[in-house]
Amino acid sequence: MDTLILIVEDEKPIRHFIKVTLETQNYKCLEAQNGTLALSMIASHRPDIIILDLGLPDIDGMDVIIKSREWTKVPIIVVSARGHEREKIEALDAGADDYLTKPFSVAELLARIRVALRRTALEGSSDEIQLIFTLDKLKIDFEKRKVQLSEKDIHLTPTEYNLLKLLAKHHGKVLTHKFIINDIWGTSSVDDTQTLRVCMGNIRRKIEIDPAQPRYIITEVGIGYRMVDE
Repeated sequence: MDTLILIVEDEKPIRHFIKVTLETQNYKCLEAQNGTLALSMIASHRPDIIILDLGLPDIDGMDVIIKSREWTKVPIIVVSARGHEREKIEALDAGADDYLTKPFSVAELLARIRVALRRTALEGSSDEIQLIFTLDKLKIDFEKRKVQLSEKDIHLTPTEYNLLKLLAKHHGKVLTHKFIINDIWGTSSVDDTQTLRVCMGNIRRKIEIDPAQPRYIITEVGIGYRMVDE
């Protein structure tokens, strides 16, 4: 089945550029120049991925994210000129899966699309929960709560394990500090950010060959963390 991507962008040249780029990769594309049309097309066409600009002429792209998240989990990749950390955090916390700042590279956009599609395929491939996560030399057995690196057991505290598990479950997706803190500690206090950093530092020392140049967990500066997808 062909992958259907909805491009929500009010600037026609940019919209056309993205469309042509994606069609050369054999993706099928739909276009919407405003948020109202986008919401209608999401409901009627059920796209596999949404590429969304935030600066729309009728309703803000943030509202498109919030409204669509009321009834669909379709991956949303924001592509916007709004490059401030605050806007990125707000979009991700509202339900966006990824965020690219204009100008962006075609290679990076295509990579983010592939990540979103792989994650969707894994989530929809079975009704059963994925019991084992593997990434290069890292292996996490969720059923046994066991972590291995190069087939050697890695000891993690309960909090460290829960944090690594959360990142693995959402691999390829940026998780904001607020999202992680709320999930792990049940709060959204900014004061817990330092606790999160310390915990992440401990995890990296245990699973990364070089914690200063991490292979598995990437820092999205000022925003949060991402478990790599490949």
